[in-house]
Amino acid sequence: MQLAMLDFVAMRQIPVRLWLLAVVSGVLQVLAFPLTQQIQGWPVLAWAGPVFLLLALLDTNAEGQALTVKQGAAVGYACGIVWYIGNCWWIYQTMYLYGGLPKPVAAVILLLFAMYLGLYHALFGALMAGLRRLGTGWALALAPFCWVAVELARARITGFPWDLLGNSQVDNALPSHLAPFAGVMAVSFVVAGVNASVASVFFQRTRLRLSLAAVFVLVAGGLTVLPPLDMPLLNKHQFSTAVLLQENLEVGAVGKEAAPLTMEEKYREFSRLSEHPLWSPAATADGFAAWQQAEPAPAPALVVWPEAPADFLTSDERFRGILGDVARATRAPVIAGSLGVDRDPGVQRGYKLYDSAALIAPDGGFQGRYDKIHLVPWGEYVPFKELFFFAGKLTAGVGNMDPGSRRDLFHAGGHVYGVFICYESIFGDEVREFVKNGAEVLVNISDDGWYGDTGAPWQHLNMARMRAIENRRWVIRDTNTGVTTTIDPFGRTMLEAPRHVRGAYAMPFEYKSRVTFYTRHGDWFAWVCLCVTLAGLGWARLTQTKVEADALRG
Repeated sequence: MQLAMLDFVAMRQIPVRLWLLAVVSGVLQVLAFPLTQQIQGWPVLAWAGPVFLLLALLDTNAEGQALTVKQGAAVGYACGIVWYIGNCWWIYQTMYLYGGLPKPVAAVILLLFAMYLGLYHALFGALMAGLRRLGTGWALALAPFCWVAVELARARITGFPWDLLGNSQVDNALPSHLAPFAGVMAVSFVVAGVNASVASVFFQRTRLRLSLAAVFVLVAGGLTVLPPLDMPLLNKHQFSTAVLLQENLEVGAVGKEAAPLTMEEKYREFSRLSEHPLWSPAATADGFAAWQQAEPAPAPALVVWPEAPADFLTSDERFRGILGDVARATRAPVIAGSLGVDRDPGVQRGYKLYDSAALIAPDGGFQGRYDKIHLVPWGEYVPFKELFFFAGKLTAGVGNMDPGSRRDLFHAGGHVYGVFICYESIFGDEVREFVKNGAEVLVNISDDGWYGDTGAPWQHLNMARMRAIENRRWVIRDTNTGVTTTIDPFGRTMLEAPRHVRGAYAMPFEYKSRVTFYTRHGDWFAWVCLCVTLAGLGWARLTQTKVEADALRG
């Protein structure tokens, strides 16, 4: 009880202005990312949002002293809760619209989610308060290292690196300079560094510090506005063609196509569309509109069916036969989202169930499947079932899946494909393994219908775009309701199929063989940042010990 009272007193010593700065920081960070289909966010705010958090963390409490570690954690926590509520508000819609939960319950789940993951911002606040013992200047110098170390923790501990700070910059040139070398977290480092440089102006007004801050900001700005490295001109004659089926099935479907189809109707309709694709009506890359008018349609090199709420089983002979017919008709391999089932008497239900992608060879033969490794918590499985017994099966069409264990590559037609499914696109260090092992092109199948028309489909798309940049690979992205597109090695979407429309669209891509430094070595830079952060904390601790020892001797 006494400890709780002491904590309460410590919290009361945090001035209101610091709470407000933390909230403003959280709001600005939210606005840097897509919010809805119409509001795609303002990425420039990422260069200013964390400034307000740093100003709060390095200010003084009501007694005029530096914030304690607990006070720093509390201020960071406030920012984190605001960030996750604003950035992931689509969880609320998913829970009540597709999970069938009452709106108040869905709101409580979103709040609990934000309170849980907001602990990472609390960790950042605690780290900054600890480093303050070295002085404000050193704390600001180490701030970008701390930021990246916390992002690494988000990816490795909780497994939810959704919208890392660097992802906000996917539309400018900065990632093309840094991500192939050190991944998206290197982009986060630069953005966080600029924020720390700006914050230093408010605390350290010496000419040297102002000059260093200005140099850092100018270098980062130069990397942002310079053209991306080695970006080639677009030439439609050099591309292969992928036929991407957008099924527009139950979850997230709208309009006349929202009515459910029987299994035979699905087979018939999807086969017909796959064998007679349309040209995408929306060219999004400069100078590439000619792709729409290309005649005759080139023969496809690949046909893809997305992850979707359809009971397609890889073991079903009828399903294999339909895909085989499509493969023979198009003379191309087919990759199709489906469910993998393996009998296993060792588990209670007698079988294991996987979210899978099946491969059919151009001759119609079944070649194998890839089983999704990184499952969606509370969507495809329920973590800590005893604690979250009420969650059960939150969304229709998904269930208690089993994780795959191998990142199998698909070999077909003399080429190598790496397939990652839905949620796996947010894990850069995992997607790179496909390319490291020989994938010439990446295929991302997803069902983003669960997100509705929130900002999540575009947030998800941008993270897939970052995977393309990191690995210098084309990403073929096929979804149930959109955004269906192909992404070039510089993160540019070539053509986008209209959302909420059933169809099959011919889109361009290329095979690549070059391997980037990031592909070979993964999140090495983030680990360096973690080591620097730990070293800084050790230094701060030694400094504090020395000060305490001097005080005792005095």
